Amino acid sequence: MDGAAPMASTPLATPTSRWNDKISAGWDEAELLIYRSRLLGADLAVTNYGGGNTSAKVKDHDPLTGEPVNVLWVKGSGGDLGTIAAGGFATLDLASLAALDARYTGVEQEDAMSAMLSHCTFKSNPRAASIDTALHALLPYAHIDHMHPDSVTALAAAEDGEALTRDVFGGEIGWLAWRRPGWELARQLAALVRQEPNLRGVVLANHGLVTWGESARACYENTIATIAKAADFLNARLARKAAFGGRAVAHLADEARRVKASEMLTALRPMVSGAVGKSAHFVDSAEVLEFVCSNDLQRLASIGTSCPDHFLRTKIWPLVISPNLGRSEIAAAVETYRQDYLAYYERCRRPDSPAMRDPNPVLIALPGLGLASFAKDKATARVACEFFVNAINVMRGAEAVSRYRGLPEQEAFDIEYWLLEEAKLKRMPPPLPLEGRIALITGGAGGIGRAVAERLLADGANVFLVDRAEASLTAAMSHLRERSSVDRVAGICADVTNEERMSEAFRACALEFGGLDILVANAGLAASAPIEETSLDQWRETFAVLGDGYFLASREAFRVMKQQGGGAIVFVVSKNALAATPGAAAYASAKAAELHLARCLALEGAPHNIRVNAVNPDAVLRGSQIWNGNWRAERAAAYGIEESDLEEHYRKRSLLQQSVMPEDVAEAVAFFASARSSKSTGNILNVDGGNVTAFTR
Repeated sequence: MDGAAPMASTPLATPTSRWNDKISAGWDEAELLIYRSRLLGADLAVTNYGGGNTSAKVKDHDPLTGEPVNVLWVKGSGGDLGTIAAGGFATLDLASLAALDARYTGVEQEDAMSAMLSHCTFKSNPRAASIDTALHALLPYAHIDHMHPDSVTALAAAEDGEALTRDVFGGEIGWLAWRRPGWELARQLAALVRQEPNLRGVVLANHGLVTWGESARACYENTIATIAKAADFLNARLARKAAFGGRAVAHLADEARRVKASEMLTALRPMVSGAVGKSAHFVDSAEVLEFVCSNDLQRLASIGTSCPDHFLRTKIWPLVISPNLGRSEIAAAVETYRQDYLAYYERCRRPDSPAMRDPNPVLIALPGLGLASFAKDKATARVACEFFVNAINVMRGAEAVSRYRGLPEQEAFDIEYWLLEEAKLKRMPPPLPLEGRIALITGGAGGIGRAVAERLLADGANVFLVDRAEASLTAAMSHLRERSSVDRVAGICADVTNEERMSEAFRACALEFGGLDILVANAGLAASAPIEETSLDQWRETFAVLGDGYFLASREAFRVMKQQGGGAIVFVVSKNALAATPGAAAYASAKAAELHLARCLALEGAPHNIRVNAVNPDAVLRGSQIWNGNWRAERAAAYGIEESDLEEHYRKRSLLQQSVMPEDVAEAVAFFASARSSKSTGNILNVDGGNVTAFTR
């Protein structure tokens, strides 16, 4: 266990200005808006991923008449400020927006007004306008920022937030009581600044901050200064007391904590996934441990998140569950959460509410360990954790100066099941075949391993690479992340013959993604020599990699897959498992052992819904690491040809007269890994261009 907890709380992040006039010199208003937005979005002390919006009112010309037009550039629906480009902004004619506002008669029109925004589009911009567009349109300022900084949201979510806002800012920043984002909020905000024209910003209760300026830089500096002042105020108080009522439990030491966390994720994933696999994310940062180990954990978790931008991703509250519970007790706690969520839905539903969504928890607080999240894909799970870390920071700040206050339950429900948000969900593309699934690939840095990873990523899977060649592994991971995403690719340098390292590899995969659905056993080694020249060490090394390595990976996979309700194991074997070849007794014998192991595992796995199949490639020269050593020269010598003629030799000897590529093998692996082969186990698929001696019948 760790030592005594410090009395002082973890401080809130304080932003500083990053504006550089040398960089922005000579830019027009649109370019300055993009620059300002990226500066704000890249700073987690300012806003969370995907959160916040910015705007600028710029002069342009009507494309038909050539007449001057005032245009609102405002961050469009979705997207992230930190990486936004011109295409991320909606552009709307301000005169049309004013005409739309004149038609507004009351809150019953809220959703209809949002639907009318498309009629105000300037220059046929396809970017959809967000629900906050009215806020930017109706305020009279040229540049506006709407952020969700933890420090200001802490004031917004405090029981006496209005008085605290007045104390912190001395009347320069106003206060507006809670109202759901939309046209009515925008009108109330505009009325407030007409009454108090000297304000330089407004705190929106339980929501965030709105600030402005007459230039892009003035707006940015105002935003940063306002957030920093709130952070300084709260940090002065946080330094004098323990967070969240002090520590109730100690957290485990780093390594023990991660081992236990991987076990918990593996146990929880099938319980919260239902019929669709989910990806996990785990965080054990200092602020998270401070929260999940605290006396006030259960009280604050039951209040849930307050900022609507948060619980759209996280659900209204997390599940709190002790890692010391047994499996049946964990399952009971998850079921209780589902029933509580159903009761919440039934209490709050309206006649036109969308059907209840997945009642399983998104976030799970684990005292002594950290915070886990489960979602349809890794990125969504990660963002959910990030948002709840924001909520933790908000709770810590609010509790330091007052009492944390959540939204009324009905208000929270009306945000979570808002028809406009439901429309967004319905516009999302259908899930990919392997979305949320987790694949571990041994020999993942080689030509076949990398091709398999690319193919599984294309179907939506997360991939975890295991390879003993560190430089090759790093290069492969970098390549795959560029082709897909950072979130869905991870790996570890490990020798498949090392029992302890293989156990660590599977634990690391579980900690990264939540468990395992697919094992691709692919790590290879090849040596060619006549039997009398084959040393015992060479024989043993070949069987260690191709025999022990496949056995160890399969054993670890079985342990996880049995817990998670099944899975798919695919052995990348060889034509030589079925067809004898001269001068490669060690390699061919080990490959035959692999194939028979797959058959044995198919028998053992069937009662647990674990399917085991084999892919038999032949002569995959391009990109394959086993051909980088002596194997190429040895095989050429065995056939009495030049090395340069080897690929052509293999092509011509195949029935189809075609070379076999890593991508061909990957396609076969993807078939066995997917639901397309859900009723296949114990099978062999040859990918060899056609070789009579390797026919399976």
